[in-house]
Amino acid sequence: MKFEAGTNIAMKIPVHQYEATVQFYRDVLLLEMEDTPIKHPTVLKAYKVKFGAFTLWLDCMEGIDNSSLWLQITTPDVQAATDYLKSNGTRTFDELEAIPENMHWIKDPAGTVMLLKDNK
Repeated sequence: MKFEAGTNIAMKIPVHQYEATVQFYRDVLLLEMEDTPIKHPTVLKAYKVKFGAFTLWLDCMEGIDNSSLWLQITTPDVQAATDYLKSNGTRTFDELEAIPENMHWIKDPAGTVMLLKDNK
């Protein structure tokens, strides 16, 4: 089984902290960022931030109290990886947020959410 870190990191931010967080990354850290139109049932707004070799997504989320980081993990075969993870006690959490059927949300033991997707 082969897993690799993906290039996307999502910061899920409560509505009441969103504008201040965007200002921090844009006006204090002076990072390159882009307001990205989004049509998603749970993400209200999103900024795409150039974060070195990675893309940091600042997602405005209704109904959460604290921010959290969500990571991306890639693999050549999502179904085989999902079966492997399940056999090692890791279940999917696809109810967290709508995604295509060929991807899954998983969590590490500390509760960090990861998007499992193919690397093709």
